[in-house]
Amino acid sequence: MTPRFIPAPPDGLQTFSLGPVTIHAYALCILAGIFVAVWLTTRRWVERGGDGDKVGDIVLWAIPFGIVGGRLYHVISTPGPYFGEGGDPWAALEIWNGGLGIWGAVALGALGAFIGARRHGVSFTAFADAAAPAVLIAQAIGRLGNYLNQELFGSPSTLPWALEVDPAFRPEGYAEFATFHPTFLYEMVWNLVGAALIIWLDRRFDLRGGRTFWLYVMVYVSGRLWIELVRIDTAVTVGGLRINVWVSIAVLALAVAMFMILGRRQPDAEHRVPRNRLAAADDDPTDSTDATAHPADEPEHDDPATSQGKS
Repeated sequence: MTPRFIPAPPDGLQTFSLGPVTIHAYALCILAGIFVAVWLTTRRWVERGGDGDKVGDIVLWAIPFGIVGGRLYHVISTPGPYFGEGGDPWAALEIWNGGLGIWGAVALGALGAFIGARRHGVSFTAFADAAAPAVLIAQAIGRLGNYLNQELFGSPSTLPWALEVDPAFRPEGYAEFATFHPTFLYEMVWNLVGAALIIWLDRRFDLRGGRTFWLYVMVYVSGRLWIELVRIDTAVTVGGLRINVWVSIAVLALAVAMFMILGRRQPDAEHRVPRNRLAAADDDPTDSTDATAHPADEPEHDDPATSQGKS
């Protein structure tokens, strides 16, 4: 008889050994997400006239920054297991056991991409637009690691798609419950649908100048907002709500405002130069000069979305 729930992952999937090396499935999910994100970003970047090799150069900056930022945010927003009573501070370094806060990962990952773009003479704004849906897909793939680690699930549920959680992984006070909301699955589906929507909207409405990136933020945050209300894992709360709920509200408001502001700065569609000629050059979208004078791999000059980082 087919169980009316998602079974817990079999024993032995969380970690396995290849000779003397221990492989963590969570890390493999993160790596798989990065691989897919780099592939899709490169494809979108080349379609815009950019040099595909530059994507790898920028990613080499973005990935380590993103991992460090994600871990820092996780430890700060969930300090109990590390610095609370009975906590283990050294466990804060054990990233292979799970725990990456998306807000820190995106913030520092974007900083790393900004540095990489500047060093390699690439428009950061255009790169962020090309990478936006790819990042969402990477986040979806990474959520498989949460399933394998049996972590970050929601409140108890008896729905047909509820997730079975082994007793050893059930939070204190929930030992009598066997199945929970699979928030990892909710976020996976939301992210994949959101990525497809972003790609379609970008092609349909030409969302250049940073708007694709801020659309990604809106899509992700709106999903994360309601998913956070379902989760029961330990987290800092403010005013009775998880800190991530407040962060989601603030970031969503910022994303909507930025999307609208940047939209007003874009020229009418009939006056735009095709993106395969402009590529990543969002430096001056109203410039009517030959677009080939601003190739994807030359530094921007007056890009509103990146000029704030200039000194």
